[in-house]
Amino acid sequence: MTVSSTSHQQEHGRFITVMKDILARPSGRIGLTLVLFHILLALLSPLIAPYDFKLQNSSLMLSPPSSEHWLGADHLGRDILSRTLMGGREALLVTGIATPLAVIWGGFIGILFGLVGGRVDEVLMRIVDAFLSLPWILKMLVLIVTFGTGIGVLIPTLTFFYGIPVIRVARAATHDIIARDFVWAAKARGHSRISIIWRELLPNVLDTLMVEGAMRWSWMLLAFSSLSFLGFGVSPPTPDWGLMISDARGFMSFAPWGVIAPVIGLSSLIIGINLSADALAKALGIDRAQKAPM
Repeated sequence: MTVSSTSHQQEHGRFITVMKDILARPSGRIGLTLVLFHILLALLSPLIAPYDFKLQNSSLMLSPPSSEHWLGADHLGRDILSRTLMGGREALLVTGIATPLAVIWGGFIGILFGLVGGRVDEVLMRIVDAFLSLPWILKMLVLIVTFGTGIGVLIPTLTFFYGIPVIRVARAATHDIIARDFVWAAKARGHSRISIIWRELLPNVLDTLMVEGAMRWSWMLLAFSSLSFLGFGVSPPTPDWGLMISDARGFMSFAPWGVIAPVIGLSSLIIGINLSADALAKALGIDRAQKAPM
C-alpha cells in the first residue's frame, strides 16, 4: 500500500469520526438537518413552488393566508410561499462561493505572514486592525456603490472583507505551530516557505480554518441579507429574504405575513449554520471563545 493511499484512508477515517461526533450532539443533528434542508430547498424550489415568483395579481394584494395561497400575498399580489421557498437561492449561491474563497485567501495570508514574522507581520496586522475598526456595512457599501450591485460585485466584495478577519485567526493559529520541532526541522532541511506552509502548517491549522469558515458563513449570510434589505443586494423581482423583509416592513401592522415567512427562513438557516459550527468546533477540539472577534 502506497503512502498516499494510507494518507487518504486516514483522512477518510478522520472525516467519519468527526461526522459521528457531530451527529452524536443534539446541536449537530439539528444544525445539519436545518442546513441540508435549506440546501435541498434551494435546489428543488423551482420545481415545488406552487406559483411563478414573478406573477402579480392586483386582486390579491396583501391578501391573508388562504387555501390557495398558504402564506398569503405581498403588496404586488405575488405568492409569498413561492417567493419564500426560492428566497434562499441567491444567498446560498453568493455566500457558498464567497465563504471558501474568503477562508482560502485570508488563511493563506495569515499563515504566510505568521511564518515570516518580524516587522512585515506587524505592519500587516496594523492594516488588518485598521480595516476591522470600521463598520463592515460602511466598507462594503463604498465598494458596492462604486462598482454596482449584482453577483459579480457581491461575491468579491464579501470575499475580500470577510477574508480579512480570517487573517488574524490564521496568524494566531500559525504562531502556536511555528515553534514546534517539526517546523524547525523543515527549516533546517532548507524547505521553501510554500513547502513549509503546505506540508507542516496548513494540516495543523486546517481545523481552525474549517470552524472559522463555518462561522463566517453565517455572518456573511446576515451581511448579504442586510445589503438586500438596504437595496444594495439582489435586484427585484428576484426573490430574496432580505429584500422581501424590506418590501413588507411598511405593511407589518396589518399584513405581518409578508415579514414573518422570510424572517423564519433566514433565521432558521443561520441558526442551523451556527449550531453546526458549534458542533464542529467541539468535535475538532477548538475553543470558539478564544477566537478573535470580527
